[in-house]
Amino acid sequence: MEDKIKVDIYTDGACSGNPGPGGYGTILVHVDANGQKHEKELSKGYKCVTNNQMELMAVIVGLEALKKPCSVTLYSDSKYVVDAFNNHWIDNWVKKGWKTAGKSPVKNVDLWKRLLEAKKSHEVQFIWVKGHAGHEYNERCDSLAVKAYNNDNLAEL
Repeated sequence: MEDKIKVDIYTDGACSGNPGPGGYGTILVHVDANGQKHEKELSKGYKCVTNNQMELMAVIVGLEALKKPCSVTLYSDSKYVVDAFNNHWIDNWVKKGWKTAGKSPVKNVDLWKRLLEAKKSHEVQFIWVKGHAGHEYNERCDSLAVKAYNNDNLAEL
């Protein structure tokens, strides 16, 4: 059996107001067997969303862009997303019928379910990076997200 392709995915979501116009930026990076680096940028803007929705969308579209099962290192400045997996909150939400530890409904369930589906065939390690701290790819993702929501052609989520 061949090893899974290794891909780094960098993500960020941004909003002007919360809720408000928002966007995501995602960059996929793969170094092939010849040492050649390949990058793919993805972004989109939306009319009225929350920052957390855009953080989730950034991760979702990055994973959905993968054509075959991969070994993914996913970098996000969203504690909401990273902690949901690294602290196993999402496992408990699913077990409890999408209720939090405090028994209230989990927000953005549709996006969390889409993320779980997108993640299913991949090995994903979630790594938190400090936002707006000079991390090259995080800064690029933020720029993509802001540019996306400053566009006149915003979508509905």
